Amino acid sequence: MLVTLEGIDGSGKTTVWEALRGELDDPVTFTREPTDSWYGEAVGRSIRDDDADPLAELFLYTADHADHLSRVVRPALEEGDLVVSDRYSDSRYAYQGATLSEHLDDALAYVQRIHEPFTRAPNATLYFDVPPETGAERSGATNKFETADYLAAVRENYERLIAAEPDRFVRIDATQSPDAVRERAVDAIHRLRD
Repeated sequence: MLVTLEGIDGSGKTTVWEALRGELDDPVTFTREPTDSWYGEAVGRSIRDDDADPLAELFLYTADHADHLSRVVRPALEEGDLVVSDRYSDSRYAYQGATLSEHLDDALAYVQRIHEPFTRAPNATLYFDVPPETGAERSGATNKFETADYLAAVRENYERLIAAEPDRFVRIDATQSPDAVRERAVDAIHRLRD
């Protein structure tokens, strides 16, 4: 089973991902995107470059996702592991969909079409929901993807994804205390595994 953790920057998904390591029984593979591969390093350089071309950036993220699938996700699933990924393809749809919205009609759908032939859909996605202002404040607005205005567009894209596949998403109110959010996430994953 592939479970992904999604939400805007500052929603607490990485904190929960780290906490889950002590909460879930093996076999579990914990992973994340961007990865620690050279593809992921290229993504990191692009994130820090305010002048990076948005279409080129999309393809860097897509290359990292393809490598992640072949190197980590598919082998772990074939071994029978639960795979828990901090960010996955939905991040690409939501974030690059927002970035490219000024350049393409229905950029979110465009990004989905690029991934469709090769990606592996999650079995379930925990969506950590916070207002964009909260996300920007928590994340410190340290890069071009962490401003409240940008995160508002990203959140709208997540809402589109949830509306299209409501049975896949588990919405978690991430404005609660970190302990409450973690407990909700652990409970959700235990129910999914049963």
